[in-house]
Amino acid sequence: MSTEGRVVEPASATGALESAGFVRVVARADGDGLAASGLLASALEAGETPFQVTVGRTVAERTERVREPTSQDEVTVVVGTADATTAEDDRLQLAATDRPATLEAVDLVRELGSTPDPVLALAGVVAGGSEPGAGESEWLLETARERGLLERRPGVAVPTADPVDGVAHSTRLCAPWSGDLDATREALSDAVDGEPDALDADDHRAIGSLVALDAVGAGEATDAAAETIGRALRPYATPEHAFATVGGFADVLEALARTQPGTGTALAMGHDVHEPALEVWREYGRRAHDALADASTGRYDGLFVVGIDDGPVEAIARVVAASRSPEPTVLVVSEGDGPSGDRTGSDGGRGEAAIATREATPLGATLEGVARELAGTESTTDGDDDLEAAAGVEYDVGHRRGYLRYDSDVDESTIIATVRERL
Repeated sequence: MSTEGRVVEPASATGALESAGFVRVVARADGDGLAASGLLASALEAGETPFQVTVGRTVAERTERVREPTSQDEVTVVVGTADATTAEDDRLQLAATDRPATLEAVDLVRELGSTPDPVLALAGVVAGGSEPGAGESEWLLETARERGLLERRPGVAVPTADPVDGVAHSTRLCAPWSGDLDATREALSDAVDGEPDALDADDHRAIGSLVALDAVGAGEATDAAAETIGRALRPYATPEHAFATVGGFADVLEALARTQPGTGTALAMGHDVHEPALEVWREYGRRAHDALADASTGRYDGLFVVGIDDGPVEAIARVVAASRSPEPTVLVVSEGDGPSGDRTGSDGGRGEAAIATREATPLGATLEGVARELAGTESTTDGDDDLEAAAGVEYDVGHRRGYLRYDSDVDESTIIATVRERL
């Protein structure tokens, strides 16, 4: 499979976008992809350029949308990878998996003469697996702080003002009470006394301490849990924003990308959909932690396998890799019917799996190889780039994570053996 396309630098993309009569943005289905597409959409709107944003869960889905007929003055921007279509393929592609797509979008937006929303950009950076303010995002953090949009405070990175609601449904941490609102309230009862608006710095500090102790002290917690909870503490609060912290905003974007991408796109474009977005996020977190509580596990050299009946596989893979896996790479296999992240999906009878890793090695070649082997195909050079989709296997890849969708006649042992062979 070829996903080369024409990856265009921001400076050379500017002319194409400024002269376009219509821009189609086709985004990868994760929080980083949503943030990147939202930044670009806002810049296009400011320049009065008509546009459309759609989200594709797999490389095959994005490729199908890229190949839709366009008029001569239309430009397509792909956030993530899509298969090459023809030798004259002219799309603009923000395809890096070694840095958040959000940072590529920020570069492009600035070249277009627009100022990116630093809070959305930082949320995309967090969703893409980086720390806010680290490396290339340092100026975004400083800009947000200078404008009074961020402030560092004690506590935990959650999207809600109510810390009990926030940590109970978060997929950025894992504790014995995760997913259970009543159990979380009981666990934090010594620190949470009264209305959320009345909490002061000492209250937030006490909440952070209790959450950290429970997350690190859980019976199944690994050494990685300490680093994970450390990243969730002392968050960047957003006093003027719909969501309470940058990390919490990132968690909501991740949930929406996999379950209700239309709502996620609207949120990233600045529309007032934060209440329905929070409802989606709560359900997503609850289902992830419920599925993990009943999961089966298996350990192999370098790979930790989690089997679930039904649940959002990508969220579970991320949680397990961050807190529960004794191996650096996690494979989650769902035995349910159809895409577990999207309860309204129409792909009943299909299986899905997710991979997450703590290592820096890109997963692109691994996921493509797994998809081809499951489909019973070999890489070709004759332009036939849709063999996986035709054989019922699709995949996607992002920063330190991957996703597989396949026909239900592929059993779990085959998935495990194929992934182990390719790692």
